[in-house]
Amino acid sequence: MTEFLLIYRSAPSSAAAAFATPEMAQQSMQRWIAWIRELDAQGHLKDGGQPLEPSGKTVQGKSRVITDGPFAESKDLVGGFSIILAKDAAQAAELAKGCPILDGEGSVEVRPVRSMAL
Repeated sequence: MTEFLLIYRSAPSSAAAAFATPEMAQQSMQRWIAWIRELDAQGHLKDGGQPLEPSGKTVQGKSRVITDGPFAESKDLVGGFSIILAKDAAQAAELAKGCPILDGEGSVEVRPVRSMAL
């Protein structure tokens, strides 16, 4: 099995809509928990990951300039990540289809994790 990083992206407005009321927030979280538990029960969950705060910093270039984020040119924000196990990228993408972020305007980026011998 190969490790794949699932990167959860959504528009700020879509994320806000999913948590507009306490009831909606609870329903959203229940869908996420159910999906993560399903991946785990099937033996595909390596690391459930964490949600990310919408703010942050970026360090760029040779001069190491630090800027605040999120950035105005961004149409979507990275909201969190997980690491799953799958036989190949096709299976990883199929597993990502169950992600609750897709119920809104979100997306899941599926990236294989490259092994590095240290």
